[in-house]
Amino acid sequence: MVDQQNLNALKTPGAVFFIFGATGDLARRKLFPAIYSLYREGKLAEDFAVIGVARRPRSREEFHDDLYNSIQEFCRYKVLDTAHWNRFAEHFEYKSLDINNIDGYHELREQTEVLEKRYGIPGNRLFYLALAPELFGSVSVNLQKGGMLDSAGWHRLVIEKPFGYDLLSAQKLNEELSHVFKEEEIYRIDHYLGKEMVQNIEVIRFGNAFFEPLWNNKHIANVQITLSETVGVEERGGYYDHAGALRDMGQNHMLQMLTMIAMEPPSRLLPEDIRDEKVKVLRSLRPYASAAEVEENVVRAQYTQGESGNQKLPAYREEDKVDPNSNTETYFSAKVLVDNFRWAGVPFYIRTGKRLPVKTTEVVVEFKNMPTNVYLGQKHTLEPNLLVIRVNPMEGIYIKINAKKPGTESQIEPLAMEFCQSCQVGINSPEAYERLIHDAAEGDSTYFTRWDEVATAWSFIDRIAQAWKQNPGDIKHYPAGSWGPQEAHDLLAKDGFHWWPVNGQDEDNVIWIKNQG
Repeated sequence: MVDQQNLNALKTPGAVFFIFGATGDLARRKLFPAIYSLYREGKLAEDFAVIGVARRPRSREEFHDDLYNSIQEFCRYKVLDTAHWNRFAEHFEYKSLDINNIDGYHELREQTEVLEKRYGIPGNRLFYLALAPELFGSVSVNLQKGGMLDSAGWHRLVIEKPFGYDLLSAQKLNEELSHVFKEEEIYRIDHYLGKEMVQNIEVIRFGNAFFEPLWNNKHIANVQITLSETVGVEERGGYYDHAGALRDMGQNHMLQMLTMIAMEPPSRLLPEDIRDEKVKVLRSLRPYASAAEVEENVVRAQYTQGESGNQKLPAYREEDKVDPNSNTETYFSAKVLVDNFRWAGVPFYIRTGKRLPVKTTEVVVEFKNMPTNVYLGQKHTLEPNLLVIRVNPMEGIYIKINAKKPGTESQIEPLAMEFCQSCQVGINSPEAYERLIHDAAEGDSTYFTRWDEVATAWSFIDRIAQAWKQNPGDIKHYPAGSWGPQEAHDLLAKDGFHWWPVNGQDEDNVIWIKNQG
């Protein structure tokens, strides 16, 4: 039986959710399914309303049809009960709005007040801007001018990446938002922070006595973070050719995962204390002092024609809306050093790219080898121990150790013990946006990025971008469907390491012991 007291504790406070960009791809694929999942699980009570806001005209019935199709196609829960669905859909309204027209915001306020009376909502309003970043500032100002921030409850602004194009543009955008919203009211989403296994990193680290004492430069040889995609730029050619892999993935997802791995234990389990520790990591990143250091430690590349299976894949410069002479990187890898007492001397290798062989996000922690001149090391080649955290699309962890081969006297071989969360019977992990929307409504900012996080990350990334700008034509190439250019492998080889296989593509001689659901 469900514990009603615990269920009530999970429910979000009554609020009106405004989805700006309600006819866009993000709302259809992620936001509407997330809200429905929260409702299905009892985390949204009946005291909520959602107003979809977009420019194009849409009747309430058409909006509900769009909502239904979104849930059936993209939500982990499907609509099975018509009466239950009708109760849910009744909470959704639509507003056609020119975001530059103040009169439209006054109309939106009147529509909102009617819904707040209908559902007993105490003036709490959450504004989710699923819009282009250049519109964030003007929409925020017009929300204020249109009276949308005059209600008695709380007001929160949720915005998507990218937050700026560099530090200068990020500062300008932040100043615009700060004229309307306080820092504690701004929730900057990096959806990777909502993923189950990224949040699990804290528990794996700080909840296990046989990891945390070893989590330092005395025992760890290197850390590898891989975020690979099999797709090209698809319909995003115009945006991507302006951004590139460094800004699209490096400044946010990659550095955020690095901070989760490298942060110190927070003194308290409070959002600001956790975010303080992440900022400390970013401030400890060793900056590249010159273009020569960038060239030595960072590899950028662009995919050329290739193939995956029997499918021919086009070059990046052949993609729609991409400049045929573009030098935008679709891949980058880097050696990053964290200059503090815990991590001094331990390289963090990060890589991300499009048109790679496998879609995966993984963190590999490679522990230092056993001594080679004593006992077993004298006669055997001992593989390093690994802790692998699989974030996406498969969720789980595995540990790789050395063990005696059964039936032999002394032969040693690698043994991998795996917990596959995605394989568990009945496991239906919440999507990242479910957690983040729920947290934003609760006022929990733990897994959102604070302004000083954003600014410090941009400061680090800008040095790389500026070095590349000095020599834009110096870009490597790799065939689509491959693991990137040779220089990315050389980056690790210089230090005596190599990229470990990802997503279960491990060596043939590894024995696997897997959990059985």
